[in-house]
Amino acid sequence: MRKVTLGRTNVEVSAISLGTWAYGGSNMSGDKSVGWSGHNDTAATQALIRAWELGINHWDTADAYGSGRSEQLIGNIWGTVPRKDIFLATKLGWVMGPYDHFYEPEFMRHQIELSLKHLKTDVIDLLYLHHCMFGKEGEHLDAAIHVLRQAKIEGKIRFIGLSDWDATAILKYAHRVKPEVIQPYRNVMDDDYATSGLKDWVDRNDVGVAFFSPLKHGLLTGKYTDPTTFPEGDFRVNVPEFGNPKIIKRCRDGREAMEQHFSTHPQPILHGLLDSLLSDTPTGCVLLGQRSPAQVDAAAAVGNTMSDKNAEWVRSLYQT
Repeated sequence: MRKVTLGRTNVEVSAISLGTWAYGGSNMSGDKSVGWSGHNDTAATQALIRAWELGINHWDTADAYGSGRSEQLIGNIWGTVPRKDIFLATKLGWVMGPYDHFYEPEFMRHQIELSLKHLKTDVIDLLYLHHCMFGKEGEHLDAAIHVLRQAKIEGKIRFIGLSDWDATAILKYAHRVKPEVIQPYRNVMDDDYATSGLKDWVDRNDVGVAFFSPLKHGLLTGKYTDPTTFPEGDFRVNVPEFGNPKIIKRCRDGREAMEQHFSTHPQPILHGLLDSLLSDTPTGCVLLGQRSPAQVDAAAAVGNTMSDKNAEWVRSLYQT
């Protein structure tokens, strides 16, 4: 597995890294589905071990994934996988606790301690603010930053990250947070990484990047042939494109085109969808959900750079 340096962290991580959102299983936040159906603890544990064996050394989780379930699965693996071999990232912010906003300082400190306990580790390598909802005027940001910087001083975390679905939101607060790593949403269908100005900021400041949901929750792979519904508790019920026949057909057509264009590659679909995201970001990696050893094996076959021409061709398949 090719390694990339996460910007000024100077840490080398696998170009295809491991996302564990699905390890939390089906989950609700109030009346909103925020988890993933079809999770299996045994398969996920086997996937973690296989990832370590194949050099996928950057694992990403969050306190919100299954209310700590994902973190606990990772924490239980250290008897088999050496903790020192894994660059471990988690997040806080989506779990609000008994407060009326997401970043109450005392609760943040509580969540850091809980994550350390769940992950069975003395230090979290990278801790993200999970989103940029810091209040109407950003009034909760300074206190949140202080909590993370104090945790860094105390040796509980090594690096600070900032995540959001909206690239412009990350850009709005980045100069105040000064994250060493950012985690934006990006895939070949939904891609404002460059047009938002976030790419230029990353390049200027030597910031590490971890792109999340690079397959648009699996839709872009073209494996769906008809509009699809998901059970309550599965985040994908919130994604209207799963019910849109035109988009499903576009993804099927994209799959067929990549199978032909990259026919000599062992994983032509993943190669097209993932490696095209790495072509313009030398300090970046892709967070890919891997719920079984077979999915890890597929992930380990990609992660190399591709030409700008091929990357642009792949993007053209999915743009309207």
